[in-house]
Amino acid sequence: MRVSKEELFNLMKQKFIKAGLNEGAAHDVADVLTYADHRGIHSHGAVRVEYYSERIAKGGITTNPNYTFEQTGPCSAVFGGDNGPGHQIAKQAMEKAIEMAKKSGVAVVGMKNISHSGALGYFVEMAAEQDMVALSMCQSDPMVVPFGGTEPYFGTNPIAYSAPSADDRIITFDMATTVQAWGKILDARSKNASIPDTWAVDATGAPTTNARDVHALLPIAGPKGYGLMMMVDILSGSLLGVPHGIHVSSMYQDLTKGRDLGQIHIVINPAYFTNLDTFKQQITTMLNELKAQPAAEGYGEIYYPGERGILRSKEYDKEGIEIVDDIYNYLVSDDVHYDRYHGKNRFAE
Repeated sequence: MRVSKEELFNLMKQKFIKAGLNEGAAHDVADVLTYADHRGIHSHGAVRVEYYSERIAKGGITTNPNYTFEQTGPCSAVFGGDNGPGHQIAKQAMEKAIEMAKKSGVAVVGMKNISHSGALGYFVEMAAEQDMVALSMCQSDPMVVPFGGTEPYFGTNPIAYSAPSADDRIITFDMATTVQAWGKILDARSKNASIPDTWAVDATGAPTTNARDVHALLPIAGPKGYGLMMMVDILSGSLLGVPHGIHVSSMYQDLTKGRDLGQIHIVINPAYFTNLDTFKQQITTMLNELKAQPAAEGYGEIYYPGERGILRSKEYDKEGIEIVDDIYNYLVSDDVHYDRYHGKNRFAE
């Protein structure tokens, strides 16, 4: 099933309104999800609507949150989310961070007590579009073993950054600190397919190719990914006084409670460190040099971070965004469906 970007956005927005969000929040959440699907990041797009709607309807996301913003220093601030929609909170916090960085050169804005905020690339691109460099990182629930371990402790703990160029190309890098996302495991289970032995481990901590034996995911590059996911947890968790590591709440277990997650935006104004035009031109030169590099056999060409997403969005603008039929049928239905699973952990099975 293929749908236009506009139709997908409107369907998701209306579903969130039916679930209980006000129009402004529904708009912001749908906008972030549409961004993900439009770039081909389907793991963070419409596939999430049913889960978000169920959590909203059951009270696990505050529908009329009392947001707070405290600027704690010239370059620092904390945004209190009251377990409202993470997408809206992260968007508003980035707007504040950009405003602060324009005045002070650097801004570090933490968000605490928020819900899942979706694809981080959306937020860092907001800064790049205003000639800023930005990083964002956030916690997720424990499903990754520490290097050499057998039990999950940290989450997939993603990191994203973005930077502008002189010719409107934007670098956007958005990654989890695990070899593969949990969604890939679920997909393999549904297809009774095997997985590479580098993705995950079984209950003994041994690598497994059986998706149904997966007990936890593996960090990227062993100890390096382990160190990165710890860094993310410290900066977006402990630094903000919210639960850390194994204490981070599950996305799927109790949909009636807020998740109290943490996230952090770091925004840097290049004009405070060098000439802005020179900086942007250097990024353009870098991208041109990368594109001119010879590609290895089987790769065709070299892409800069975020380029393939842009190419997908251009394809989708012509042909429509590809959405699984089951998801589309849910979006066009009148029911929020938040009671039909009767407490089963449908989203994780």
